[in-house]
Amino acid sequence: MAPRTLPVIEISGGPTERGRQYGEAVRPLIHSALGYYEEAFGHSAGLTWDRVTTRAARWLEPVRAYAPDLVDEMRGIAEGAGVTLLDVLALNARGEVIYDKSFADMAEEEEPAEGCTSFAAYGEASGDGHVWAGQNWDWRAGVADTVVMLRIVQPPKPTLIMQVEAGQIGRQGANSAGIALNANGLGGRFSDAVGLPQTVVRRSVLDQPTITDALDVLCRTRAHIASNALLTCREGFAIDLETTPAGHGWMYPTDGLLVHGNHYQAGVPAALADGYRPLSSDSLVRVPRAEQGLRALRDATGPDESRKIVKQAMSDHLGLPESLCTHPDPRQEPVRHWATLVSSCVDLTSGDYHVTAGTPCDRDYQHLPWNLYEGPYGDPS
Repeated sequence: MAPRTLPVIEISGGPTERGRQYGEAVRPLIHSALGYYEEAFGHSAGLTWDRVTTRAARWLEPVRAYAPDLVDEMRGIAEGAGVTLLDVLALNARGEVIYDKSFADMAEEEEPAEGCTSFAAYGEASGDGHVWAGQNWDWRAGVADTVVMLRIVQPPKPTLIMQVEAGQIGRQGANSAGIALNANGLGGRFSDAVGLPQTVVRRSVLDQPTITDALDVLCRTRAHIASNALLTCREGFAIDLETTPAGHGWMYPTDGLLVHGNHYQAGVPAALADGYRPLSSDSLVRVPRAEQGLRALRDATGPDESRKIVKQAMSDHLGLPESLCTHPDPRQEPVRHWATLVSSCVDLTSGDYHVTAGTPCDRDYQHLPWNLYEGPYGDPS
């Protein structure tokens, strides 16, 4: 039997038309995702899906005020998939619903921060001279079959390639301007003030033509929850921002290598400093293990060897199942199973984008049919 690969979907046109194409293409996957999250929210906090969408509605006007085109795109997704706008908004704000301060009063236990281990490597850290970015995206195993690779052609904005859950308008990816965004949940409860959902912030970052414009989005928007953003650009530069509703911290690579997990590495925010403990304790293992494995990139002689090194590094199993390469924990109920949904490896020098449809330890990288810099809106210069 052939190994599973991630669906690849390309959309273009105006916001509503893009959304409609997207919704039609992933209609059964959106319905599957809605079914999973209805079960998950009911299990952890006793919330019906109607209550989830009612809670998600609070983000509609802030998103409309900040990026009305993204509301139009979500509306098109809803039309194409045969669901409501609030269903799609809830899929895009599922992290905000889970990590909202008021949710803590209803949940049986604190939810761990969305797991991910992100990296950037260039300069001294890259033996082949290429600029590399990627991550293991760890999240609920129950939505693994809803993950798709999405290419968005949206002139005059850059063309995007992203890995997303079906129906989401943004998550992790890279664009034709040579900018990659890899992201990690950080955890922590902040004020009740309503900020923007991460899918909107991340999409807005990837919509930018320059690294400084992308940074400006992160520094000038107020997100609803804390999240880490690792930005890498093909010119050979990376910066990591630990963004929170109460302020940001930042850090730069050491000798061309930067790895970030799900704990605060640039400094614990003052709002959390009293009694702070990482929600994802395994992050304290994953980060140094990824750093150790990725140091071998400095000896790589070409891109093929570099990808093999990345795959090996990101397949580390110390602490299994909550290891760098995450597998479902048989001690937990299925609705609480976590896994590495996608391992991504992006060559920002060549524009080649590789992903695994699940854990990297037992799957080969899938070379996507699109190059970041090919097409009328790419720029390989």
